Amino acid sequence: MEWHACLDEYEKLVIRMNTPRVVIDNAVCPTATLVKVDSARRHGILLDAVQVLTDLDLSIKKAYISSDGQWFMDVFHVTDLNGNKLTDESVINYIERSLETTHPDRSHGFNGLTALELMGTDRVGLLSEVFAVLADLQCNVVDAKVWTHNGRIASLIYVKDCNSGSPIEDSQQIDRIEARLRNVMKGDNDIHSVKTSVSLAVTHTERRLHQMMFADRDYERKPILQHRTDSPVVTVQNWVERGYSVVNVQCKDRTKLLFDVVCTLTDMQYVVFHATINTAGDKAYLEFYIRHTDGTPISSEAERQRVIQCLQVAVERRASEVYFYSKSFLYLAVESLNF
Repeated sequence: MEWHACLDEYEKLVIRMNTPRVVIDNAVCPTATLVKVDSARRHGILLDAVQVLTDLDLSIKKAYISSDGQWFMDVFHVTDLNGNKLTDESVINYIERSLETTHPDRSHGFNGLTALELMGTDRVGLLSEVFAVLADLQCNVVDAKVWTHNGRIASLIYVKDCNSGSPIEDSQQIDRIEARLRNVMKGDNDIHSVKTSVSLAVTHTERRLHQMMFADRDYERKPILQHRTDSPVVTVQNWVERGYSVVNVQCKDRTKLLFDVVCTLTDMQYVVFHATINTAGDKAYLEFYIRHTDGTPISSEAERQRVIQCLQVAVERRASEVYFYSKSFLYLAVESLNF
């Protein structure tokens, strides 16, 4: 066999070894569909898998995650929002295709749009002012999502040019948009903590909102609302013999809970080696065995407290006011979850 032929076979073997293997089983569990994923371990692979499931608005009732050496294995017990097993073949096929790719699509239909990122102090009427400015600048708002937490607001707004229907790429127009939005966001007294940016880059909206809030250090800000009885309880302990930090989260169960927690751990540069997720009624119990990406556990009390704070706010952000701006520029729905 020629040398280049040997390389081709080796490359095929590497691809087969690194391509996730997905099995979707409706026979084992009477109340949920099992989604099993086996793949080579890499940083962020758990988040990718959870993201695929939560983007379909599936509810993860249980999950078991384990890394053995360089191999990653997980099992998710999922249902639709009505608590039923998955029977739609198109949904099952989509899950299989998405999980079997090493780099799942994160565009969610936002290709060909310009993304506006806004970060600042929340106040009454702010969104109306932002959308009025965009209308004046001939920006057609296609979609947007806004989170508020601890007095701060983070928003991703997807726009295109009203006249051409194309993404906004002209540098002078981008500068005008940024300048006008910055003036709106800073109001009368928020000069230094305002952040605005315009980008054509494709990203996962809710992950980016978590990153924006985390970079803004919302976890260090004093909560506007008083402590609630359903606030998440987070504990962190070190398992010295095995070199893990053990993180436990107990809170009210809801959709996308696992995504919010795993997203935060991943962006804080922790790797989940083992995890167990259980739900009972409206309660969720999550346990993670983690290390830094460099292989070390949490090493100080300050770091332990930071992880606790960050996971608490990761759970709470989505329970704060969430504004969703739909396809129509004239429609703004405000979804308030019960406090």
